[in-house]
This record gives sequence, C-alpha cells and structure tokens, in this order.
Amino acid sequence: MLKVAVLINRVDQQDEGLRSSLGLLCANAEVQMFVLHHEIGNMNETYRENLEWLDEMEGEYFSDNKTNVEKHGFKYATIEEIAPRLKDADIIIPF
Repeated sequence: MLKVAVLINRVDQQDEGLRSSLGLLCANAEVQMFVLHHEIGNMNETYRENLEWLDEMEGEYFSDNKTNVEKHGFKYATIEEIAPRLKDADIIIPF
C-alpha cells in the first residue's frame, strides 16, 4: 500500500490538504496528514465532518500546534517526531 504524507503549512491550504487526504484514502493509500505551525483557521461543520471521515477511513492527522490537539482532536507530534514519519512515506505532498 502506498504511504502518503500530506503537509499543510498554510492556513489557506488546510481545506485542500484535507480534501486531498480523503481522496487518497479513497484510492486505497495510507495517509498521514500534518498541520504544521498554525491553528486550524476555519473549523466549520464541513471541516469537522471531513476530519471524522478521515478518522473512520483510518487516516491519521497530526499537528505540532497544541490548540489543534486540545480543540480539534489532532494527535500531537513535534517536528522531531514527524521527521521519521516523512522518511517512511512513499510520497510527500506539501500544501
């Protein structure tokens, strides 16, 4: 199975990064999504539902921002903890 890391480094790209993660899961890839250096800017109902869908499809989502962990259910990971996950990925998609 193809392992994909989706890196979301900009608030204005968080929706596209999540949609891409879901699409890759539908294509039978193993997906880990990382929201880096910022809090989710627009946690509306659609974004929350898509995160739930990502979880149901066994995708994982991480953030180095503790607010995302506390408010939105992300798993916390430091940059040092994320680095080995990126090395294991077959493809890294930056946003």
